[in-house]
Amino acid sequence: MKYERILLKLSGESLGGGTGRGINEEVLAEYSQQIADLARSGIQVAIVIGGGNIFRGLSGVGKGFDRVHGDQMGMLATVINSIALSMGIRSAGVEAEVFTSTPMEPMARYYERDRAVAFMKNGGVAIIAGGTGNPFFTTDSAAALRACEIGADVLLKGTRVDGVYTADPEKDPTATKYDRLTYGKALADQLKIMDATAFALCQENGMDIIVFDMNRPGNLERLAKGEQVGTLVSDK
Repeated sequence: MKYERILLKLSGESLGGGTGRGINEEVLAEYSQQIADLARSGIQVAIVIGGGNIFRGLSGVGKGFDRVHGDQMGMLATVINSIALSMGIRSAGVEAEVFTSTPMEPMARYYERDRAVAFMKNGGVAIIAGGTGNPFFTTDSAAALRACEIGADVLLKGTRVDGVYTADPEKDPTATKYDRLTYGKALADQLKIMDATAFALCQENGMDIIVFDMNRPGNLERLAKGEQVGTLVSDK
């Protein structure tokens, strides 16, 4: 395998299936199986998942929610998704533990980097929930932060499309896909790969990002083997 340790970023909407709402049991089972298979192959796996299928804090602004409380609700939504994913991974035969950015015992363990890394080294999947624990930061930023903290070899961003395009391929049929991008090119072309804070963290710390289609079975394994899947963002 090419990578020893990876951080997988998933959107909450992806768990919702076609509607992007709630938790689709078939999608949950499929994702869990792919992740469990990856962990069984010897790769250390950490996961950060969003909460947009349950509540998106920013969308509540102007509808009676202030940004701080809205973001706190979004953080709790990521914990719900993380617990669901941990149960799915355990059902697939691999240990999984939810770590949270703020204390939430007994529902989850408080996140400490060394504790999460030790769990991964023992073959378990560490699911790091609750964002950064602070409002005004997205789960993209949390994923970038945790990837750098745990010393991941790469940040894998699972999406509904098979990489980064010149425009939104769901809206523009003439959009073309990049196989590889530099951070400079992505910034110059204003390509929406991750939010600016997350992107800056990855760039400053030399963290490669691969954007790929998580809904195509086998993609995770192919990436782990070093095959060309999705779009690689790197200045190396």
